[in-house]
Amino acid sequence: MYSFSKRTDWEHGENPLSLALTELRAQGTDIVDLTESNPTKCGLNYPADIFLKPLSAAEGLTYAPQPLGLLSAREAVARYYNEKCVHVSPEQIMLTASTSEGYSYIFRLLAGPGEKVLLPAPSYPLFSYLAGLCDVEVGYYAMTFEGGRWQIDVDALKAAIDDKTRAIILVSPNNPTGSFVKRDELKKLNHICAAHGLALICDEVFGDYIFPGFEKEYVSLASNAEVPTFVLSGLSKAVALPQMKLGWVVVNGPEAYKKEAMPRLEVIADTYLSVNTPVQHAAPLWLKERAVMRDQVMARVTENFRILNEEAAHVKIAAVLPVEGGWYAALKMDMSEEEDIFAVQLLKEQHVYVHPGFFFDFPEEGYIVLSLLPVPTRFREGIRRLLNCQQPT
Repeated sequence: MYSFSKRTDWEHGENPLSLALTELRAQGTDIVDLTESNPTKCGLNYPADIFLKPLSAAEGLTYAPQPLGLLSAREAVARYYNEKCVHVSPEQIMLTASTSEGYSYIFRLLAGPGEKVLLPAPSYPLFSYLAGLCDVEVGYYAMTFEGGRWQIDVDALKAAIDDKTRAIILVSPNNPTGSFVKRDELKKLNHICAAHGLALICDEVFGDYIFPGFEKEYVSLASNAEVPTFVLSGLSKAVALPQMKLGWVVVNGPEAYKKEAMPRLEVIADTYLSVNTPVQHAAPLWLKERAVMRDQVMARVTENFRILNEEAAHVKIAAVLPVEGGWYAALKMDMSEEEDIFAVQLLKEQHVYVHPGFFFDFPEEGYIVLSLLPVPTRFREGIRRLLNCQQPT
């Protein structure tokens, strides 16, 4: 009898929402996709001289593997942070093929089989899969919406820590709440981690997209040296280049910790050597010219958030939750049915595709998550259909 590992014992069937989407697309139905978060499919302009020409450089034909990544590329990542007044050195940086791979390396570094990391809820659902593939358990701590903003429930976080806990994961800005870690929260987190011997793992892929009015409040944890801290980001969001597959991890913390962590990470990275050479050679130019894409994306997401608020102001059934950064927004809606049923009906009847809140572990029913990247005319049309579908007739 053949067998598979238990770590791959996932549900393989499609849920009703994805089945309905597949069926409608097979029929050629025009779907207004309010979940689209792939920047390469959202009508943005990618100048070929910046994004294609560097890939033809002759250096890309020479293979000179460096486990942590080419020094020139790591120096470019360090400059990226230094320009934000976050001072890190290339020696603190490890390049990976993606942030997902970065997570797996960090999990392998910090946790043994059956040990645990803590995840925020609500948040992106990928983490439990990444942890499971590394034989790491997950626990959750709550994000609460109080006083007009999302914040970490510190008491819930403390209660979730046990003797198997090895790290706390943060997503800042968070997908899908659009909130980021505040300085007072970081102070509390550092105290908790120091008391329990835990590391912080912070996903900052949306750190370049802080909304107007919140810039002075945002802080990158790449500068956090009080406790072991691992910060992840990459070209996927920073330069809107998900197809180029280059991420990085910045390691910070007490000096003695960094000196022991980096050689261990180097061995892990040397085992795979997954980062391709041409992209590493192109990365310095891409990061230098990142404003070409950042400005387009920032204009798009802020315009769509304005449209969302404008359209929602005309109805009583939906409240737009505040967004401090990132590419997503959440709606709290009065629904006559559960989120999953609502989303399927919306798709079948109005041909608008949204994500129900339970995908992201929202604490209660009635949430809808939207991408702010679609072309604004399509976004407005989708929002109007979404908001009108629940109106009395």
